[in-house]
Amino acid sequence: MKKALFFFTSLALLYSCSNKNKQPKPYQTDNLKVEPISSHNIFAHISYLQTDDFGKVGCNGMVYFNEDEAIVFDTPTNNMASKELIEWIEKEQKKKIVAVVVTHFHEDCWGGLDQFHGSNIKSYGSQETISLLKQKGLELLPKNDFKDSIEIKVGSASALVKHFGAGHTIDNVVGYASEEKALFGGCLIKSVNASKGNLEDADVSEWSTTVKKIKQEFPDLEIVIPGHGKSGGIELLDYTIQLFERY
Repeated sequence: MKKALFFFTSLALLYSCSNKNKQPKPYQTDNLKVEPISSHNIFAHISYLQTDDFGKVGCNGMVYFNEDEAIVFDTPTNNMASKELIEWIEKEQKKKIVAVVVTHFHEDCWGGLDQFHGSNIKSYGSQETISLLKQKGLELLPKNDFKDSIEIKVGSASALVKHFGAGHTIDNVVGYASEEKALFGGCLIKSVNASKGNLEDADVSEWSTTVKKIKQEFPDLEIVIPGHGKSGGIELLDYTIQLFERY
């Protein structure tokens, strides 16, 4: 009897540990995709924005899990996709979202912010980002600001949000999860072989210099998620540097 009890107890523990470490499956609907990126804790969320110049564009954000908490970098492009992402994180993955970070003032970063506010999730943006949103006459703003950088606690770790300089926009910041060696570069970082994209608010003369600063600060990067296109590693920084270096 004792042997049988030991066997079934061991089996239950083994199943529990296996289930806990099981990587979540990719999620996909017409509004939203969520893809694991080389880690049990780093995910790209992809939603879509209809633009005049580039048509329907896939827009990336990042989700970082640590223990039972999560942080989201950039909202999906609209409230419907944001609702799906929040439900996927909170209901399916059983994680509490401690923050959403808007990485610059363009719509693909904050289009679903109202849904996060409606779910009582703290939102963050740099003082520069909030100022630029106000200049556009927008009332939907991140509720917490920071000047140049901020560390946000996620589980037993923290995520760094930092402004390194101008590039895609004057206010673009990046997010870094040190335990995963993962960077959300947003629209500051290009996927390999991507075009220069939207330069309407860009500072092309500073773009390469800004990305070089990021590479110098995080030389051991393993995961890099750009604002659009395929994720990869530190080669995305190298490609972006080369793309704008001649300016």
